[in-house]
Amino acid sequence: MKTIKCMMDHLYWADGRILDALEENETKNKDLLKLVRHVAVAERVWLSRLQGKGSAQYSLWEEAGDLTMIRTMFEENTEQYRIFIEGLEESELDDMIDYENQSGVPFQTSVRDILSQVILHGQYHRGQINRTLRIESAEPAQVDYITFARL
Repeated sequence: MKTIKCMMDHLYWADGRILDALEENETKNKDLLKLVRHVAVAERVWLSRLQGKGSAQYSLWEEAGDLTMIRTMFEENTEQYRIFIEGLEESELDDMIDYENQSGVPFQTSVRDILSQVILHGQYHRGQINRTLRIESAEPAQVDYITFARL
């Protein structure tokens, strides 16, 4: 449980860092905004499933209006994930969650694997965002786990 909590703390930190980099670089790149919004919405989709709620109302690949709305979504996600994880016992990590994907296909996945998906999915896309920032000659965000661990 300690590792999951630490990795989730890294996720919250890294989400904030990538948003800061996008704001500092004053990005207007619609693809970048769409991608960072996708990360926030995907976190929310998985949280809804963990909470036993549906996720069909969420659209994973919509255009993003601005970073303020996306930052608010990340902040809400952080608060709700913290509440969920604080109420979670180690033995519940292997509990199976029944849910439907965004296409309505039923699945069953453990809490541990869902949280691992959330952690790894965000890191993957933050790497894509940083690569695009570099291509645009903008300053990428340092989001490596080791940087977080050294704080």
